[in-house]
Amino acid sequence: HIQDPASQRLTWNKPPKSVLVIKKIRDASLLQPFKELCMYLTEENNMIVYVEKKVLEDPAIANDENFGPVKKKFCTFREDYDDISNQIDFIICLGGDGTLLYASSLFQGSVPPVMAFHLGSLGFLTPFNFENFQSQVTQVIEGNAALVLRSRLKVKVVKEHREKATVQNGIEENGVVSANLEKEVGKQIMQYQVLNEVVVDRGPSSYLSNVDVFLDGHLITTVQGDGVIVSTPTGSTAYAAAAGASMIHPNVPAIMITPICPHSLSFRPIVVPAGVELKIMLSPDARNTAWVSFDGRKRQEICHGDSISITTSCYPLPSICFRDPVSDWFESLAECLHWNVRKKQNNFAVEEEE
Repeated sequence: HIQDPASQRLTWNKPPKSVLVIKKIRDASLLQPFKELCMYLTEENNMIVYVEKKVLEDPAIANDENFGPVKKKFCTFREDYDDISNQIDFIICLGGDGTLLYASSLFQGSVPPVMAFHLGSLGFLTPFNFENFQSQVTQVIEGNAALVLRSRLKVKVVKEHREKATVQNGIEENGVVSANLEKEVGKQIMQYQVLNEVVVDRGPSSYLSNVDVFLDGHLITTVQGDGVIVSTPTGSTAYAAAAGASMIHPNVPAIMITPICPHSLSFRPIVVPAGVELKIMLSPDARNTAWVSFDGRKRQEICHGDSISITTSCYPLPSICFRDPVSDWFESLAECLHWNVRKKQNNFAVEEEE
């Protein structure tokens, strides 16, 4: 039996005690919602609130005397330095879709449930409005909410060892904990968890990119064009949609392969089953290198002999729904992308029919 997506519900084994509040940086319009939310969580719900250190360094927050007593209760952390993965019960995002992507990047293993408020520009992945945040947050704390499990991609980049990576406080400059790095002779291996997409492109070169795509060890095609997008269903409405791909509901277990401006009339985007392993390498006769980025971050060059392995991660992102997975998704299509918005055709007048 295929599980009905609407049956996925948020349930707590024990009442949540700690919450991570992620606020979009350098956005003055979010200061007041951030303060109201944090005061509500600490004073009304007696929650332990985790906040990123750079958020509290904002002068508008640092110089607010009324907010001082609340600030003292916060637990702070720094990205790439502090591991909070086992200390958070759930996450609240204030911002746009990029804020949710950032939240995903903080958790390279299991991700706590995420409640995302629409306070950014697009808002495809952020279904909650902030006006009634108290009642909505209370419902989540009580475990009364629908859930959609957004699959992520597990990406492994293997590079020929050309220079020594710098390590600070046990963490590499690319954000991967050095203790988790596998070591091979002459190889450097990095791993990422990706919510939207992996993009391989031609970078600053004026030549076509020329990369080979393997599926479970078999060469399926060579991409000649500006590049290729490998995306999750969540990422199908992002860069992949702009490149002409179909939009896939996040409950569909799949990986999308979408070429970027291919120099071919017959290269259609394709959907492959979740769980297959894709491997992308520069073609042996490629004229230039390629570049890769992960959810728009950690951009780096890919040279001959390097490889990018991609498969479905066993750590999805549990996204809390406003209504249910289907209603939220179609509402986002209509509100954010104006999907199938068209002036309606007039009906026939009664006189003409007669």
